[in-house]
Amino acid sequence: MNFDELDQKMRIYEQSLDQILLPETYMVARLDGRSFTRLTKEICQFEAPFDVRFRDMMVHTVEQLMDCGFRIVYGFTESDEISLLFAVGENAFGRKVRKYNSTLAAEASASFSLELGRAATFDCRMVPLPTLERVQDYFLWRQEDAHRNSLNAHCYWLLRKEGKTVREATKELEGQSVSFKNELLFSRGINFDQLPSWQKRGIGIWKEQYEKEGFNPVTGSHEAAVRNRLKVEYELPLGEAYARMVCGLLEGFEKNRMEKNKT
Repeated sequence: MNFDELDQKMRIYEQSLDQILLPETYMVARLDGRSFTRLTKEICQFEAPFDVRFRDMMVHTVEQLMDCGFRIVYGFTESDEISLLFAVGENAFGRKVRKYNSTLAAEASASFSLELGRAATFDCRMVPLPTLERVQDYFLWRQEDAHRNSLNAHCYWLLRKEGKTVREATKELEGQSVSFKNELLFSRGINFDQLPSWQKRGIGIWKEQYEKEGFNPVTGSHEAAVRNRLKVEYELPLGEAYARMVCGLLEGFEKNRMEKNKT
């Protein structure tokens, strides 16, 4: 059997489980750190419940992902989680799920590990969304998850720092309402509403345009040029305002793409 025959024969097995994301559907990738609770609290001993150093490493990782060859419109991170919203027309790898999962997980793992100075890994899953409304719902969902996780984390680590064991702190908070948890913090002098926004709502990252003055050697004059840069937003809006923001970023991206195609 020659190589071409063998290659054709074996490719069938390699591609037997390939899944393709349907054209014209919106795509979001969600990445999660693997065993990050142990990594951050036991091995690296980051400050609990939130550590600015860890936050900055996650932001850097998102920035790297948004500049690794994909058309990513919006990045969102909270805790050890990252969500990436792709442009509508993204078609890299023929939209094969396994390629996105493996590439993005590898990129995130490499970037974060270099920042941390030790091995750390992420997993990745692709989330197909049929409509713009579902895209908005997705990011509202993840923002609400950030809020819930933040409230629980502040309560849990408050109790732990007061001497409660893991089991005792977990049991005291189990089944308790949001109002109970807010009151628990308030009774210790902590107003949850006044805590840093990024801890409760997550962090958003997207590309914005700005003007930069440059020198044109042909005309011999200084001219303003439009450039792109990544914007990191630590004060995200809430609810419908947040949904409109995400929608606006998608629409703006498509508008810029169409204008570039005209020129």
